[in-house]
Amino acid sequence: MHPLLLKIGPLPIHTYGFMIALGFFAALTVVRKLSPRSGLDPDQAADTSFWLLLVGFFGARALFVITRFGDFVSDPLAIFKIWEGGLVFFGAPLVAIPWAYWWLKKNKISFWKSLDVYLPALTVAHAFGRFGCLAAGCCYGRPTDSGWGVRLHSELVEISMRGVPLHPVQLYESSALLILFAGLLWVHRNRKFDGQVGLTYLMAYPVIRSFVEIFRGDTVRGFVFGDLLSTSQFISLIVFICGAILLRLRLVRSASS
Repeated sequence: MHPLLLKIGPLPIHTYGFMIALGFFAALTVVRKLSPRSGLDPDQAADTSFWLLLVGFFGARALFVITRFGDFVSDPLAIFKIWEGGLVFFGAPLVAIPWAYWWLKKNKISFWKSLDVYLPALTVAHAFGRFGCLAAGCCYGRPTDSGWGVRLHSELVEISMRGVPLHPVQLYESSALLILFAGLLWVHRNRKFDGQVGLTYLMAYPVIRSFVEIFRGDTVRGFVFGDLLSTSQFISLIVFICGAILLRLRLVRSASS
């Protein structure tokens, strides 16, 4: 855990914010590389990336605030302290994808081609973001007796788990995301129809997230159906089903065209 990266005079540079920024620039590089291969204008795609970042960031922060609403009632200004960590990833695509559909349709840009560009970029940005989570001490794991447990002392960690060896779930997920990113690049090179890459992501990431959730220790994120599924596992199930249905429809359409 290393929340403060460095200080430049009186200006603190927080590791979480720095990793988010690194992730955005990495994602922007991916967008510029993949957009010409998908028949999209790289400059236009990069401009859209900026707005997607803002919309997605708002969604991720909003969902975090909702999951910890009680904490923010007593200190509403803390909502704006994003440098201390506090994003729920699923909030980003749940808000950004509908917004992107509207924006791309308005500007007469292919939604499916864009999906094949933006979701691999999102994957690599997300991987960087999880390193930031580890530095900030959020999105932490369950206690573990393994030799690779990490000790966190952040106020975002429940008191009973502070200083206790925890599963480094942030590293589990970032590693899986980098593997997924490599797989999406392979699919992009060998895709048979527009949207194949994006829909592959919408089926693969929920599997990754559902597995990682098994080792998560921050119970504040909530559960559904009693303790059967965490909120993120429930959302993952819905996203996976939607992705599978859309993939089937795209396959049928591709075969008939």
